[in-house]
Amino acid sequence: MSESGHSQPGMYGQGRRRRRRRDRDVGPPGQNLSGPSRDREYVPRERRDGSEEPPGPLLQKTPIILAKPPGERSKPSQSVPTSGGQALEKPIMLIKSREDGGKPGTPPEGGPAPYPTCLPDPKQRHGSSCFQRSVNTISNTCTLLTAVIGQTKLVPPEKMKHSIKLVDDQMNWCDSAMEYLRDQTDMLVVGVIGLQGTGKSTIMSLLSANAPEEDQRGYVFRAQTQEIKERGGNQSTGIDFYITQERVIFLDTQPILSPSILDHLINNDRKLPPEYNLPHTYVEMQSLQITAFLFTVCHVVIVIQDWFTDINLYRFLQTAEMLKPSTPSASHDSTGSSGNEEGSEYYPHIVFLQNKSSRDEFCPRNLKKMHMAVDKLMAHSHLKYKGTLSMLDCNIFPGLDRDYLETEVNMFLLPLMENEGEDALTKAGSGSAPLFSLLPGYRGHPTFSSQVSKLRSQILAMSRCQLSHTILTEKNWFHYAARIWDGVKKSSALSEYSRLQA
Repeated sequence: MSESGHSQPGMYGQGRRRRRRRDRDVGPPGQNLSGPSRDREYVPRERRDGSEEPPGPLLQKTPIILAKPPGERSKPSQSVPTSGGQALEKPIMLIKSREDGGKPGTPPEGGPAPYPTCLPDPKQRHGSSCFQRSVNTISNTCTLLTAVIGQTKLVPPEKMKHSIKLVDDQMNWCDSAMEYLRDQTDMLVVGVIGLQGTGKSTIMSLLSANAPEEDQRGYVFRAQTQEIKERGGNQSTGIDFYITQERVIFLDTQPILSPSILDHLINNDRKLPPEYNLPHTYVEMQSLQITAFLFTVCHVVIVIQDWFTDINLYRFLQTAEMLKPSTPSASHDSTGSSGNEEGSEYYPHIVFLQNKSSRDEFCPRNLKKMHMAVDKLMAHSHLKYKGTLSMLDCNIFPGLDRDYLETEVNMFLLPLMENEGEDALTKAGSGSAPLFSLLPGYRGHPTFSSQVSKLRSQILAMSRCQLSHTILTEKNWFHYAARIWDGVKKSSALSEYSRLQA
């Protein structure tokens, strides 16, 4: 026996012939598969007859490793059968682009790329279904969230069904209106003042949400009932709040200088605040506080009268303008001249509404006299009482030229509120011919519903100046109004005026 162990042909001859026959059955013809190689480890195979290698100090066999030439290693390898009859499947490789913008990853030369552990094997039925269910769940969740967010943005603001209290009958501020306000700046604030029984609540309801043909019991601002009218009482107390879908805030107030409120204070023995000694002084100061508050927080203030005209009403407006709190400045420093303070003060638009007007007041000659009288009474006022509302632009007087009213103020006339159906059947006269008896009677003015519609268009088209030195949203306006109301109640000017009036 030589050192190489090949001197005995009988020991390894049969095994060598069996190995060569198996090698011929493996790869394609023309490849040299008998050469030694160190690229792969030697895996011992079991014998065909099931017997193990004989133990003992036998010399090891020369390993013969089957390997492809280096030039063909990059080609896809075929499945190699093992001794058990099973074939190695081709590895599944998921190629994904790199996040840093590089080329897609390639498997390292000489070995298969590892399968990513973050994704299940698509060839496995259970893993593929789980993966698909996860993708569907995430997609449905994203779609649902997008729909919910979009639906939240498109939800219209909550519509008010009736008015709520902004200031109660005890002159205390209420916070219930905050839930109806939003963080947007496109708003218009309209307030109203007037004597008792002039129709303030009815006009504000028609301007905000109701129509003249509706039942008055369903108005957003409650009007006087027949029982209250018979006993001379008032319906509204404090300040009522209502906001429309068009983001217009309407403020209805209790009557100014009301005799029914004074009668209630005297007969019910209500205790007056310590700074007021007489009931009529307290009623007057309440009216001044409400009016001065509206002059500070409203864009438009409607002054309603049911007859022309009361000189005491204009004197009251001038007093409220004098006692109006000053507009808060943007900076808190007190270094400023007195001349600049007057220019920075805010004053609202004033509209004089003549409710329950007769046919004579619609006469062009009388209309001109009314405008001249109001202009002379408000000549020294800083309130914007002219130039923002015109009846001539509404085609109410089609025969009048625009230059007919030399001093046109913000005045509007409303006729008596009547039932349009009954008015259409009104006859011209009992002795008229049958043809003319079918025509309605001459009124001398447009219908009440058409006048209300034109008034609403004129008011909503008014300019919306800044109430303060900063642009206010609806919620900011609410906090600003609460601060102004607290300042009005504690105003030293109003206290001094009440002391001098006593």
